[in-house]
Amino acid sequence: MKNNNVTIHDISRALGIDSSTVSRALNNSDRVSKKTKEKIVEKAAELGYQRNSLASKLRTNRTNTIGVIVPRISRHFFSSVISGIEETAFKAGFDVIICQSLESIDREKKLVETLLSNRVDGILISISMETTNLDHLDNYKKNGFPLIFFDRPCNVLENTNVIIDDLKAGFDATAHLIERGCKNIVHFSGPQNLELYRNRKKGYTNALNAYGIPFSKSLVIESQLMQQDGIDAARQLLKLPKVDAVFSANDTAAISAMQYLKTKNINIPKDIAFVGFSNEPISAIIEPSLSTINQPDFEMGKVASSLLFEQIKNKKYAAENQTKILKPYLIIRNSSKF
Repeated sequence: MKNNNVTIHDISRALGIDSSTVSRALNNSDRVSKKTKEKIVEKAAELGYQRNSLASKLRTNRTNTIGVIVPRISRHFFSSVISGIEETAFKAGFDVIICQSLESIDREKKLVETLLSNRVDGILISISMETTNLDHLDNYKKNGFPLIFFDRPCNVLENTNVIIDDLKAGFDATAHLIERGCKNIVHFSGPQNLELYRNRKKGYTNALNAYGIPFSKSLVIESQLMQQDGIDAARQLLKLPKVDAVFSANDTAAISAMQYLKTKNINIPKDIAFVGFSNEPISAIIEPSLSTINQPDFEMGKVASSLLFEQIKNKKYAAENQTKILKPYLIIRNSSKF
């Protein structure tokens, strides 16, 4: 049974060992022999000693806690990233505070303030759809506060980021549709203030250019890619001439669009083929199953948190901006098979 009143001095008296040696042993210091360390740990357990983590944190000026801000925890992609972060943090001896901005810049700013007031040692953040600049973070970064952006970067050259190759992913998704004979390909695009959606769109236009297909602005439908946005986009594309395929910048909009089009007797993929993005679990079980881009989400969490811990341990790394680019890949399913 743990006893909050037991101190290192009690252990010291019980063993006849100097209290400084007891302290070093309980902190797993290499300066204490294995035999002595085992004796001290055993006696500490016997007496019910409970380490005062708050005092330890005050001494080291660290809380061994990091903050994570994501747009929506409910998204499978972000929950998988968080799993990678948590696993890495646990092994490193860090706790994790998880927050969601719900795509609101005001909420994001408030969350940053809350995490900093709780003295987190660093922050991992995927910015909201409303975020157009990093004014609410710049001062902290300039002062060397450990900060990593993942999935949704902002000012890539001025920050440390962990992202996927959205440009290549957009190209591969569009090229796949073209190689199956599609020529009038609509792109469901996300907000263009976010770099990942700009790159997915650029990959789309690059593929059109590579295959000699003219780009048309009328075939790009921009939205926040929510469920209703997919339905609205489907209604809009039915008014366009001869649309034969859709590359959607996420699965959510693609799936709701497909469901709506089926109610209008549109055959997928015979009439309109679809490729989504993110490989949400539902994409494999809907009818027809959705071709999509798979993102290394769990790996992203592990890589991003590892970089953050490097910055925390050695603040000089916080000033060295770098971008880690992870590789996505195309999964071909029935929505684009002819």
